[in-house]
Amino acid sequence: MKLDRIDLKILSELQKNGRITNVELAERVNLSPSPCLMRVKKLQSEGYIANYSAQINLSKLGQALTVFTEVTLKNHRQADFARFLAAIEKIDSVMECHLISGGYDYLLKFVTVDVIEYQTTMERLLDLEIGIEQYFSFVVLKSPIVRSYLPLDTMFRL
Repeated sequence: MKLDRIDLKILSELQKNGRITNVELAERVNLSPSPCLMRVKKLQSEGYIANYSAQINLSKLGQALTVFTEVTLKNHRQADFARFLAAIEKIDSVMECHLISGGYDYLLKFVTVDVIEYQTTMERLLDLEIGIEQYFSFVVLKSPIVRSYLPLDTMFRL
């Protein structure tokens, strides 16, 4: 499927508000409702829209701690990366895991209730002997900018 400007505009609007009505979406992308709905269904069936979800306001639920963790593995064979990822995938507090270039192998984003839970999780990972040589933790004090949508219109000009 080749995307056009209207498809990108639909994706842009849906990532900002997944609960937008088809009529309102059609207005924003300058289509009539029926063709707009057909395009949305096509974008879903082709996998451009992975899922719909709700963004939860954590501060309403209570305190939470976000920690970014740089991880270096002892060895760099395919089996070492696979063993590490298999263990990390089982940790619910890992929100993101990125294989990165530079001085470290992975950048992880944890969200836990507090520093004690984070440290307990890291100690469990070290006890599993999954190849972690060292790790560095960066506790988030404040997040003045957090975007939940991508700037599709500037990333992919059609």
